[in-house]
Amino acid sequence: MHNSYNEESGRYRNLQPVFYVPGEDRKLVQQGRPGKYQFVHGSAAQQEITERAMKDSYVQAYQAYQEMLAAGVAREVARAVLPVGLFSSMYATCNARSLMHFLGLRTQHEQAKVPSFPQREIEMVGERMEEHWSKLMPLTHAAFNANGRIAP
Repeated sequence: MHNSYNEESGRYRNLQPVFYVPGEDRKLVQQGRPGKYQFVHGSAAQQEITERAMKDSYVQAYQAYQEMLAAGVAREVARAVLPVGLFSSMYATCNARSLMHFLGLRTQHEQAKVPSFPQREIEMVGERMEEHWSKLMPLTHAAFNANGRIAP
């Protein structure tokens, strides 16, 4: 199995203020017990508070980051105030078997023999990866689906 990735480092460059805010299609409310839960759409009030709270937090955190950099604090120290909702760029490489394993774990699909319950954001990444992979390796993609989306 082979995977490798490199992510943009806040240690070596200033990070840009680009943050994740869930769209209205992101289900916000978890119902049920662990392992048996599902997500459902939130109310308009839940959507509003999520968006407002995230944006307010992002603005405050990024202002603190900029203030620390302006005061001469090292980037690798200043970046600690930034939240996990900050977008970063990366590139990844993997072989087809590793990608199939990832997709089996991180996407939901009607052909899957083993159910998966991924966090929606990583599932969105998996869906985009699979979209490209299905065009690059259509026979392997078809075999993956025919095999219940289980990597060989």
